[in-house]
Amino acid sequence: MSKYIPSPLKYVRDQVELYEKSGGTEGTTMQGLPVVIVTHRGWKTDAIRKTPLMTVKDGPNYVLIASQGGAPKHPLWYHNFKANPEVEIQDGPSVIPMTVEEIENPMERKRLWDLSVEAYPPYDEYQQKTDRLIPVFLATPN
Repeated sequence: MSKYIPSPLKYVRDQVELYEKSGGTEGTTMQGLPVVIVTHRGWKTDAIRKTPLMTVKDGPNYVLIASQGGAPKHPLWYHNFKANPEVEIQDGPSVIPMTVEEIENPMERKRLWDLSVEAYPPYDEYQQKTDRLIPVFLATPN
């Protein structure tokens, strides 16, 4: 069994802890909007990692945006998803085993991007701040 390594960012550690300790009833928003906790494996360490991400639903699937606030590089979890696509998503009290896939088909990517911007409008600003194309992942139930 791999070891859980909490985020080096205090606000992320605190949010994950509150979300999990409360059974998904507290810590469920970021900037006033709903978030899920994604449990994934580190691509270098194989350690368990947990990341709060904005909730964007597409039917039973979740859209996960690797924006990192428009930073010039992908978030570290991007590499984790590419190396280990099996994740768990906690949405409130529900924990769902899922598989993530980066969406590269332009029409599907645009559809999912538009859904994401509708749920969290700052994504558009983040894309304008960076030269990289912000990756879009789709998580589907196993």
